[in-house]
Amino acid sequence: MAAINKEMTIAEALQIDRGTAPIFMKYGMHCLGCPSATGETIEEAAAVHGISQEELVKALNDYLSSK
Repeated sequence: MAAINKEMTIAEALQIDRGTAPIFMKYGMHCLGCPSATGETIEEAAAVHGISQEELVKALNDYLSSK
């Protein structure tokens, strides 16, 4: 099973599983197709959006492990 980490970009996480999109959106990251999604790491995006990157990465990996 693939795992998501804070050093990955949003685009890389979406490549692992497109089903992660609703999780990003739940955390306020609605522009999944914008250039930032391919250039920023999950850690950087979380900081910009004022959310916990640990919480986001955990939610993404919980989703992946539930499949």
